[in-house]
Amino acid sequence: MVDESVRAAPLPTLDEVARMAGVSRATASRAINGAEKVSPRARSAVDAAVRALGYAPNPAARSLVTRRTDSVALVVPESDDVLFSDPFFARTLSGVSRVLGARDLQLVMLLAGPGDDEQRMLRYLRNRHIDGAIVVSHHRKHQLSDQLAGMGLPCVFVGRPWTSIDRVAYVDTDNVAGGSQATEALIARGCRRIGTVAGPADMTAGVDRLRGWRSAMREAGLADDAVVHGDFTEAGGEAAAEQLLAEHPDLDGLAVASDLMAVGALRALARAGRRVPDDVAVVGYDDIGVAERTSPPLTTVHAPVGDMAEQAARLLIEQLDGGPRAMRIVFPPSLVRRESA
Repeated sequence: MVDESVRAAPLPTLDEVARMAGVSRATASRAINGAEKVSPRARSAVDAAVRALGYAPNPAARSLVTRRTDSVALVVPESDDVLFSDPFFARTLSGVSRVLGARDLQLVMLLAGPGDDEQRMLRYLRNRHIDGAIVVSHHRKHQLSDQLAGMGLPCVFVGRPWTSIDRVAYVDTDNVAGGSQATEALIARGCRRIGTVAGPADMTAGVDRLRGWRSAMREAGLADDAVVHGDFTEAGGEAAAEQLLAEHPDLDGLAVASDLMAVGALRALARAGRRVPDDVAVVGYDDIGVAERTSPPLTTVHAPVGDMAEQAARLLIEQLDGGPRAMRIVFPPSLVRRESA
């Protein structure tokens, strides 16, 4: 038997809020849901009534009125093992969460590994279970920029997309300039046989950093044939460096398109008996924590990943508030000198 003395009091209703505020139920609803066509006096009265009564709007009902879910997807078209092994994603997640949390928006992670994951993710986005999406680490084959632009879904890409760059927003760092900076640091040190562990050819960051490397090499009149592509993982960097050393044993410099791949490259160099930086100088890319812990500490190009993630979240919020869809912000990279070069 329920003790009537402790029975929960009924929750306040929207009608009670409207009566206390002296407005219609429709006006109270519009004020609570942030609609524009509410006078300052009515909005103030409704806010006061909400506080006095302890009214909490029903999320499902609010969603029907506003057609908003108050949630945003972070779309990562990668497998679980890549997501959890690369500090780039942790830094991105932290930056996005910080901005969205201040706006009281819920973050939903969407992964799209091999198989049917991608189509399932696209169905989720198409059905508008979220208000917008931030896309990280996209590959050419996914064509996500075309898909999201076609849906009309507010979205921002972290990294320049391959297509629809006039229809979607993105933030990036100048990867061509960063690739040049890494290579120029090796050239300034006196290296003349410089190879590169390039990023994946199906990602714009990989292509642009390689373009920067080639530009600096040609500007210095040096051969640019020592190229092997990796996959932005430690294992990929190690395998690529082994191949480079086998094909070009005279290498005295190595520009690596990510710090994680540089970790693997350092292992390959150590196994080959090549001292860093005495025999082979090494420069990485990203500067997201791991570079400080390598032996020797890694000279690298700093990409402001946290700032990029925060800016991506702000651009998405602007879109949700009715702002422009096709915005772009490009951050400058900078060289961080440590002991590997």
